[in-house]
Amino acid sequence: MSKTYKASTFYEKKLEKVMERFNITKDDYLYNWDRFGCWVQFKYKGEMYRFDHSVENAKQHGHEINYGSDSFAQLILALEDLARIAERGIYDIQKWIVGMRYLPAPDLPSFFRALGFSEMPTIEDVKKKYKMLARKLHPDAGGTSEDFNTLQNAYEKCLGYLSEKNE
Repeated sequence: MSKTYKASTFYEKKLEKVMERFNITKDDYLYNWDRFGCWVQFKYKGEMYRFDHSVENAKQHGHEINYGSDSFAQLILALEDLARIAERGIYDIQKWIVGMRYLPAPDLPSFFRALGFSEMPTIEDVKKKYKMLARKLHPDAGGTSEDFNTLQNAYEKCLGYLSEKNE
């Protein structure tokens, strides 16, 4: 049985409170979530950090979620746990997350992100991801025509981009 999360606006407000607990201002953090995953990036004591999570990653670790907003909820709850650890003096947050320093990813076209990629994939990776998502998003499998069309469009753009790049 999968957990039901609250609306994403609830977690956006919770993120704001967590960042306040770390003394991070609104100007020093960014976040985004979409159908497939999410990220939160922030500046803490002069260092940049980034946390990424996705539906696919959660499933690989045995957590049954279906929406990027659920991965966003899980990420915010984890950040809230880190805030508690720091506030209780159990561990300094900067030492805890030193291994998670943000290294800027290369600019990745949005159609790759629409398929859930955070770094440049191979053509084989794109085909594999498309097949997996198509089984879930096809209208005959319970998906919507709109979602399936968006998937097909992103898939074609990915293949076109990678084919041009490899020529």
